[in-house]
Amino acid sequence: MTHLETTSTTREPDAEESALGGPFRAGDRVQLTGPKGRVSTVFLVPGERFHMHRGAIEHDAIIGLEEGSVIRANDGSEFLLLRPLLRDVVMSMPRGAAIIYPKDAAQILAKADIRPGARIVEAGLGSGALALWLLRALAGTGRLFSFERRQEFADVAEGNVVSVLGERPGNWSIELGDLADALPLAVADGTADRCILDMLAPWEVLGQVANALKPGGVLICYVATVTQLSRVAEAIRATECFTDPDADETIVRGWHVEGLAVRPDHRMIGHTAFLLTARRLAPGTKPPVLKRRASKTEFSDEDVEVWTPGSLGDRQVSDKVLRKRARKAQRGATIATADRDDRDDRDEVEQAPTAGLDEAPETAE
Repeated sequence: MTHLETTSTTREPDAEESALGGPFRAGDRVQLTGPKGRVSTVFLVPGERFHMHRGAIEHDAIIGLEEGSVIRANDGSEFLLLRPLLRDVVMSMPRGAAIIYPKDAAQILAKADIRPGARIVEAGLGSGALALWLLRALAGTGRLFSFERRQEFADVAEGNVVSVLGERPGNWSIELGDLADALPLAVADGTADRCILDMLAPWEVLGQVANALKPGGVLICYVATVTQLSRVAEAIRATECFTDPDADETIVRGWHVEGLAVRPDHRMIGHTAFLLTARRLAPGTKPPVLKRRASKTEFSDEDVEVWTPGSLGDRQVSDKVLRKRARKAQRGATIATADRDDRDDRDEVEQAPTAGLDEAPETAE
């Protein structure tokens, strides 16, 4: 049997403690960092084990420990125990489609000015990474409409969101189908504050998006290639419904800092996608003509089509892999919600005797 040693003592959770901290409980998501910096994320389930190539750690040995503790297995390997931050969760959760990286999600929250009470349209739900950031920023208010064409992706995303939040948010709806057809049915014209398009051909739905957005509303397009960027930018200008679009990308370079050895890391998160931002104009308003330097701007639709991913084909994840990832995401959601229900039941049991003592006994007339 595996012998475990820890550098922290266990104690029962305090009911007054913040939901952000406290001892580890069954159903919690825990991040274990090994001696070489390798990170693993598991859900705590009583009776289960976390297996490594040299041994295993009992989940029961982790439950009750303070966050930030170090647990040592029988081979002497030490693991740091922390609850993962949202940026850690989205990088390790099951994926149906490619995720929007935290560096880009942070820029989207800032550029779109996501705030409580906003009504947001998200097209391309994918694995639910951006939906998690948006729902957290909304803080239970407003509304998030997530549109997805494939049921398999929606299943993965829903499982991931519920596993993190512990429940399905009441201000979140998943709409299946093409955005061009589903958006007018789900969102009335002129009622959306923000629209975020993470799709292969966002230029195909600009008319429906323009109708849904309020004057002054923000449109953000998340595209991976320069050809997509060029085509959607020109399409936005052609609608004459938006301000002139701004485009940029975010590149993050880490640094190694150890004593006097201070240098850039050998690896970095470089290009992931471009963000293109524009604002909705008032109906009937023409955008002002901008003065530009002469440049090679003449092109035809055929020129652009040759560049775009539509002519090259789109790489798809197999149905078998999607089903496996959906089961993994849904399992995490089941564990998270089951533990939440158990805690609610325990709270009701603990409060019942106290409530009975406060009641005055009935007297016979």
